[in-house]
Amino acid sequence: MTQPMIELREVSRRYDDGPPALHEATLTVRPGEAVAILGPSGSGKSTLLNLIAGLDRPDTGTVTVDGLRVDRLGEAASALYRRSRIGMVFQFFNLLDDLTVIDNVVLPARLAGLARGVAHRRAVEVLELLGIDRHARAYPGRLSGGERQRVAVARALMNRPALLLADEPTGALDTAAGQDVSGLLTALNAEGQTIVVVTHDLALARSCTNRTVRIADGRITEDVPSRAVTPEAAR
Repeated sequence: MTQPMIELREVSRRYDDGPPALHEATLTVRPGEAVAILGPSGSGKSTLLNLIAGLDRPDTGTVTVDGLRVDRLGEAASALYRRSRIGMVFQFFNLLDDLTVIDNVVLPARLAGLARGVAHRRAVEVLELLGIDRHARAYPGRLSGGERQRVAVARALMNRPALLLADEPTGALDTAAGQDVSGLLTALNAEGQTIVVVTHDLALARSCTNRTVRIADGRITEDVPSRAVTPEAAR
């Protein structure tokens, strides 16, 4: 049987003296799945993503990604895990405006120790794959929102991650650019990329994922095929 890409078991996380941000969450994601995490602000979906990314640790429970116990990692090992096993895409791109597109994309590979020439060739390949190689020498500030998000995805894919995490990837985009990014995620998943998307965007969940997990008040309350999710699940 194929090993899960993500396996959370009875995971809880509480901040200060407030209610749990996440309460006894159990979730399994198989390789090649595209999963949307839906829920209102404060529901716990970003906490869930941060735990998978190793940016936070659970108070109780276990987090395993690609066979690695993420909840046990120290700071240095956690940083290495993020560089080598996962790619992350954010709502506001997080590109460096003083670097060209190709230099932004090359950066994760260089931080991972890949030789400059090898990293550059890999970056060219990824930019071509995503259809933005013509912008390789441009600066991010000269690109549209959709193009910048494509650059962010290219950067996230540089180290060939087993898992792609996207946090509100269409949240800062207009409708047309959002559809462009949705199509890109759909195409990547069709090629076998495992994807987890945190979003308020029901249309994104329906179009580019095959499964939707709903969170409310820190609890997983629904886990259904994306096309079966109702509008209420995104609120």
